[in-house]
Amino acid sequence: MNPEQHHHTLIIGAGPAGLFAGAVLKIPGALILEKKEQPGRKLMISGTGQCNYTHAGPAGDFLKHYGENGHFLKKAIAAFSNRDAVRFFNERGVPAVTDKNGKIFPASLKAGDILKTLTAACRNAGTGITTSAAVTAAEKYEDGFRVTAGGKVYTSRFLLIATGGLSYPSTGSTGDGYAFASRFGHNVAQPRPALCPVVISGYTFGGLQGVSIKNATITLIRNRRKIREHRGDTGFTRNGLTGPGIIDFSRFIEAGDILEIQLGNQDAASFEQDFLKTSAENGKTSILSFLKSAGFARSLAAHLLEEEKINPEKPLAEISKAQRKILVQKCCAYPFSVLHKEGFKTAMATAGGVSLTEVNPSSMESLLVPGLFFAGEVLDIDGDTGGYNIQAAFSSAWLAADAIHARLLKKEHGG
Repeated sequence: MNPEQHHHTLIIGAGPAGLFAGAVLKIPGALILEKKEQPGRKLMISGTGQCNYTHAGPAGDFLKHYGENGHFLKKAIAAFSNRDAVRFFNERGVPAVTDKNGKIFPASLKAGDILKTLTAACRNAGTGITTSAAVTAAEKYEDGFRVTAGGKVYTSRFLLIATGGLSYPSTGSTGDGYAFASRFGHNVAQPRPALCPVVISGYTFGGLQGVSIKNATITLIRNRRKIREHRGDTGFTRNGLTGPGIIDFSRFIEAGDILEIQLGNQDAASFEQDFLKTSAENGKTSILSFLKSAGFARSLAAHLLEEEKINPEKPLAEISKAQRKILVQKCCAYPFSVLHKEGFKTAMATAGGVSLTEVNPSSMESLLVPGLFFAGEVLDIDGDTGGYNIQAAFSSAWLAADAIHARLLKKEHGG
């Protein structure tokens, strides 16, 4: 081993959380250790390369977009909000643009501009970045930490684990942080893919790939019991379901679940009432025409009728009660049986991670090991699509960096 190098803070991982922490640390001397050859690999592919780094919604609404653990981020979002994120990049020459859904991107629509800004901010803050430095060991050492990476040994007073989760492993997110946290005595909630499409058993909608249903109601059924309900745009793939509605809901979905999808824009009672009314007033109306008038895409309506072997030109007046009941059920609550979720290679985020009960939400410091901090996706936090995950990385990193800065100042002044 080469001689030890000492830094006041070591940061493991040069993703959004690690880079941002390094960028806002106000005292020079920190070092980021990154296993890949370049920093920010995952940041570069975020938002399909355009980097949707936050959302324009009210800061108070953010906590609703992190599943059941959003409350943990209350102080982090308050300390560094979406407005603060936009201001941070705008002040450094990267103005923002907001799309019709409230997603915020750099005006250039280039993730590289966000990455360049963060790496430049790290340099200006006196934070070094060492790449091709995979961490193989991290341990408590006297009143600080000893980290082995890339054949070298580093020591520090503080250690920030910002390694991300398991999604997109080719970018370096391979779950290393979970192993480090476990060695420090932390519990880790089972990591699982989040923000991902689902594969459906016995799927027959492959021919509708690209068709989407606006703001569909999705009901999650498990062991014949309704677990929860969600609304969002839902689309068909070659082997299952996707779209923001499914992707945001995927954190709760398990293999074997049933997803009942409202394929039209009406509940069962309203749909059947309209069916009967139209049949009584104009029984010659074809079933296909009725479904189209009810908001179904022609291809989707034709597929449903083909499944039930109903001629699409058949008049409503000739549809039997049994056929009507089946159509009402399938149109308003079509049951899709989940075979499994797509894996970490396509998941945009990881659910699970370092237990939040063991981390101080005011500082992101470990409640078990003084001087150890966590930020970003390594924590048991996963947000919806729309910039919420990168914002969570920035906000949690801000708190960690602020807490470290305060402790460093205290030491300088003899505290």
